[in-house]
Amino acid sequence: MTDLKATATQIRRDIVRMVHAAQSGHPGGSLGCTDFFTALYFNAMQHNPDFHMDGINEDIFFLSNGHISPVFYSTLARSGYFPLKELETFRKLNSRLQGHPTTHEHLPGVRVASGSLGQGMSVAIGAALAKKLNKDSHLVFSLHGDGELDEGQNWEAIMSAPNLHVDNLIATVDWNGQQIDGPTDKVMAQGDLRQKFEVFGWLTLTANGNDMDEIVATLAKARAMTGQGKPVAILMHTVMGKGVDFMEGHHEWHGIAPSDDQLKKALAQLPETLGDY
Repeated sequence: MTDLKATATQIRRDIVRMVHAAQSGHPGGSLGCTDFFTALYFNAMQHNPDFHMDGINEDIFFLSNGHISPVFYSTLARSGYFPLKELETFRKLNSRLQGHPTTHEHLPGVRVASGSLGQGMSVAIGAALAKKLNKDSHLVFSLHGDGELDEGQNWEAIMSAPNLHVDNLIATVDWNGQQIDGPTDKVMAQGDLRQKFEVFGWLTLTANGNDMDEIVATLAKARAMTGQGKPVAILMHTVMGKGVDFMEGHHEWHGIAPSDDQLKKALAQLPETLGDY
């Protein structure tokens, strides 16, 4: 796991540098989900950086909570989808790396515009059904925010997936307990998310999303659970801002950029491992 942990540290370093340079973006959730993205793209998912939009004969991924684009872009670049140097253009005018992922920019690795919260589950289910129609045995992965689950469309989709026997989908929820306005329990208490998914007919797992060994093992277990007539959900406990001590657990870091001094403090906690862009 040493290489995965080193990759995650470098991606976290990319995130804070990108958001600082743009003085705009969403570092908190990006840092919290870095271990998941690293485990997914560098271990669990069978994917091809020689990007084709149809995704036939490979696993595909949809980011529903598109505001955490910094971690997505860094992961794609370090997976070989586009040059690392392009990370310098994050949120710049005419950049392919917009604040929320878009498809009209034709950025390799992005299959759907996201950031209008609540839509990704429906898209992922549709893609999974398409794979079944195409006799493609590969899987669809997706990521969703826990605050995002306040959107009602999610629950229609969550209800439909078991009914349609979408058993080639692994949907992960970033269960960090934080959203833009504060703790999820105060903004809109959701109760036991695992129990809710199970009642709707999903096979469910929980994981510490900031423990690389555990998230790698959980993704492998989830893959082994596919093909049994039901979709699989991973409820992933993470810490917003993970890896930067003054950001950890604070909802305020959902969508603000670090100052020059804060960047220095963050980078001091995230040693360069693979080389900066």
